[in-house]
Amino acid sequence: MMTHLEINEVLGLGTSDLPELDATGISEDSRKVGPGDIFVAISGEHVDGHDYAADAVGAGAVAILGDRPGIDRFEGCPYLFSEQPREAEALLAHALADDPTKTLTVIGITGTNGKSSTALLAQSILKEAGYPTSNFGTMGYEIAGAMLPAAHTTPFGDELAHLLAQARDAGDTHVVMEVSSHALAQERVAGIHFRAAAFTNLTQDHLDYHETMEAYREAKLKLFQRVEGEGAFTVVNKADPAGHIFEEASTAHSITYGPDGVIRARDIRLGMSDTRFTLATPRGEVDVTIQLLGHHNIQNALCAAAIAYGLRIDLPTIAAGLARLPRVPGRFDGVDGGQDFFVVVDYAHTEDGLKNVLEAARALCKGRIITVFGCGGDRDRGKRPKMGKIAGELSHFCVLSSDNPRSEDPSLILLDVEVGLQKAGCTKEDDYVVIESRAEAIRHAIGMADKGDLVLIAGKGHEDYQILADETIHFDDRETALQVLAGRH
Repeated sequence: MMTHLEINEVLGLGTSDLPELDATGISEDSRKVGPGDIFVAISGEHVDGHDYAADAVGAGAVAILGDRPGIDRFEGCPYLFSEQPREAEALLAHALADDPTKTLTVIGITGTNGKSSTALLAQSILKEAGYPTSNFGTMGYEIAGAMLPAAHTTPFGDELAHLLAQARDAGDTHVVMEVSSHALAQERVAGIHFRAAAFTNLTQDHLDYHETMEAYREAKLKLFQRVEGEGAFTVVNKADPAGHIFEEASTAHSITYGPDGVIRARDIRLGMSDTRFTLATPRGEVDVTIQLLGHHNIQNALCAAAIAYGLRIDLPTIAAGLARLPRVPGRFDGVDGGQDFFVVVDYAHTEDGLKNVLEAARALCKGRIITVFGCGGDRDRGKRPKMGKIAGELSHFCVLSSDNPRSEDPSLILLDVEVGLQKAGCTKEDDYVVIESRAEAIRHAIGMADKGDLVLIAGKGHEDYQILADETIHFDDRETALQVLAGRH
């Protein structure tokens, strides 16, 4: 419980402006508000939380927190003003949870691609080192070995404080979390004490929200400004064009990785069953075998190794931790139905992500690369022709299909992608086909594969749903591919 004086201290409100109240919780979802809670009214792009304030008050809210100045009461309840209500929400949520990250070692990972794989690799190393470790990210929230579903890559402030308190109370000592640009721009991670922050890469994505690459980059840089405390450090991909900006922005000691970084890979051996290299660091070298495939996963492994290096974990433990991760669901994830060709599912949904997995496929496969992909609706249209172009350049044949069309017409999304394929010199029927139904597209691609070919099903990865205009349906690329492969025999 927090008194009005404690709330004042967190929010920095004038004591004369603050009504006397005690709060037991906080939420921006009126459906989750209970007696004694503060309801956070967010003025969003599509919905204004103030419209639900009456419901929250009816459920027992003791105050409304929002961004409308000059209001003392709203819906008969005290009104607390903040220019950044989500930041205020997060700060209050952490205070109500007794500041869980005060005793947790929190590592934040940001970047366009590779966050999930890097987070899982880092978690695997930490567990190998004997540290019970939670993981919050795109594929779910893991606390003390139990998985919870993820609605967002980075939860909202109230939920995040609750999850971190759960991790602390369950005995976890470390938390590895993916930190999205949306979460940073919206101040969802306010109140978290980050011991370390890592940057993977920066390529075009989410411009429907951030509008410019500069704004996108600035949002991600906010994570590096939150690193604090004794032994704090940052990890930077030196090979990325934006790497030097993150390195310069770091107020803590920065550890670089990549070909010219402090943490490097040499003697690289790529295979279809594993990936091997020698991990070179200032403290020595160690041979590493990871079960993840492709050169891009070496970069993810180097980032995870650099995080562990910063935490003073020894090299043999780092190597063992990297080796113990069997697979990352939906990330260059092989589908085996007894066929004599390869089928791989991957989450790649950006130009750079698609380029990485296609280059990995070409390095591992001597046959044709047949790529099934599309682009999400209600998202950055600018990346659609770019993805089409890279797919046309690096695939032998493409099958364009729906991803998550949302409210957009799927056929119009695919027309945007076709522009890029045509820029790559591809012609319809000879080099690509358009099959709007994703299940039929997967069936077509697998049906045309010969011995030694590789069918890449890109865009949805671990997702087991498809978002249409008026409903969300069950759809799993791996599941569909296995059903098609079973029908071939």
